[in-house]
Parts: sequence; C-alpha cells; structure tokens
Amino acid sequence: MRRRLFLRGMTAVLLPLGCSKTASQSAGGKLRIAVIPKGTTHEFWKSVHAGSRKASQELGAEIVWKGPLKEDDLRQQIELVQSFIAQRVSGIVLAPLSDKALASPVKAARDAGIPVVVFDSDLQSDVPVSFVATDNYQAGKMAGSHLGKALGGKGQVVLLRYQEGSASTSNRERGFLEAVRAQPGLKVVSDNQYAGSTTETAFSTSESLLVAHRAAAGGVDGVFAPNESASFGMLLALRKAGLAGKIRFVGFDASDKLVQGLRDGHLDAIVLQDPMKIGYLAVKTMIQHLNHQPFEKKVDTGAVVATRDNVDTPAIQQLIRPDLTGLP
Repeated sequence: MRRRLFLRGMTAVLLPLGCSKTASQSAGGKLRIAVIPKGTTHEFWKSVHAGSRKASQELGAEIVWKGPLKEDDLRQQIELVQSFIAQRVSGIVLAPLSDKALASPVKAARDAGIPVVVFDSDLQSDVPVSFVATDNYQAGKMAGSHLGKALGGKGQVVLLRYQEGSASTSNRERGFLEAVRAQPGLKVVSDNQYAGSTTETAFSTSESLLVAHRAAAGGVDGVFAPNESASFGMLLALRKAGLAGKIRFVGFDASDKLVQGLRDGHLDAIVLQDPMKIGYLAVKTMIQHLNHQPFEKKVDTGAVVATRDNVDTPAIQQLIRPDLTGLP
C-alpha cells in the first residue's frame, strides 16, 4: 500500500513536468539557438552577431550569443558547447576554434539530439548538418594573385600565418601559397611563423619577421596576413619600421583601422568576407533544419578584394559597414 501511494505521489509530481514546455524552447515557445563564435572582440564577429540577430528576428527564433573573449581560449569554447547541451537548446551554431578538438563536443551534441551547424571554419567531422562559410581556399588564392600583381610578378614574399588548428585561416594560407608559387618570379622566404590570436602577439611576431629577413634592406617585398588581428599587427610593425607603403601588403577582413590603412596606401588590398551574411545564413540554415525545411549542406558566402580604387563603392561599403538599422 505504501509503495502504491508513493508511486501515485511521484506520478503527480512528474505529470506537470511532462506537460511543460520543452527545455529547447524559450518561454514564448520560440526555437532557442546557441551561436558560439571563435571570439567576441574582433569587428568580424560583431558583424556575424548582427547577421545572426537579423535572421532570428525575421524567422521568429531566439538566439543566445556567447563565445570566448579571445580566439585562443579553446577550453572555454568546449565548455560553452557542453553548457548549451546541458541547457537543451534547440540547436548550436558553432565557429570551431580547432578543426579537431571540437569534433567530440559536436558529436556529444548530436548524441543528445541537438543538431549543429558549423560556420566560418570547418570541422573534421561529418556530424554537422551544414557548413556555412567563405570559400577560404579561393579567398587565399585571390590574395596571392593580387599580391603578385602588386609586385609585378617578382619579389620575396612573407606569409604571416594566424594560429594552428584554425581551418579557415589554414585554407586561406594554403590558397595564398598555391597562387604565389604559380608565379615563378615570386619567392616565399617565410611561411612558418604564427601571429597568434591578438593584435599584440601579431605585432611582436611581425616585428621579429621583418628584422629576421632584413626587410629594411630589401629582404621582403610583399606580405600577406590571413585575418583581422594578424593584418593589423603586421600593419603596426610596418609602420614602426618605416616600411608601410614600401612593402606591398595584402590583408584579410575589415576594421576601421585597416580600411584607413588601405586609404593611406599602407595596404594594397584587403580580402573581404561577408560576416553579416555568414551569421544570417548560419542561423537561417539551422532554423530550416529544425523546421524540416530544405537547406544546403554547404553554403559559400563569397569574398571580394577591396582596393583604394573600389573601397568607396556601395558594394564594398556594405561589407565594411553593414546596415544594422532596426537591430537591437
């Protein structure tokens, strides 16, 4: 008798829980989607955030935006994935800091019934339902081709890499090197130095590179850096050494300071992604998946080269300063 009364009591407690709104939805019944960038400080991620907010507003979902402060905090990013799994969000939209280390947490999400869309940087896994990003290999080739033209097809070239494990920048670096090595008059004199995740570390590495290869004496003719922080760190080092505008320089991703450097003639070009589009389509793809609607397994969001000649055109300005009207 006591056992039956106990079970009836437990049933009375559990029934309201079973009838309540699922944990994957917000209190208003919307899909609740976690968006985890590589970091939150660079201008690129701020535009990605704006794009993801726009998609959530238009499509009636809620996003939770949270990422590491710095782009080398792999542990924090893994913990964020684990935390959102525990919260039972509807889906996770992730820009992995490491193409290998995030594979296991993403699998854990899938095993918990939480789908994952990967954006910006690829993952060595077949678990994600879609990949939304720039074709980074082709974008790197664009950078190499433009630098070659700026150098007239001859000269000594330095590649300042970003960070090991970052698939997006690794693909840009690979594409850049292929484009440069296809031009017989160009010689790569350094391609094994890493900028790290901040402008400060990029500046320090860039200074050492320029000194080691006697840039002031003509040992370096052209430079490529594959992301915003590496580009700005190299720009600062070139300026400090009095070489800005003398060494041909192609950067990647936009910030006000890099665009000003382009206007000043201190950069020859900046390869631009469309970060707002990346954020928008990553969240849209997740919502389509959750609503059992057709979606693309792989989405190329495009890239263009900005120069002093085209920087003020509407198309380039929209990438540099996207319209955030109406977004909170």
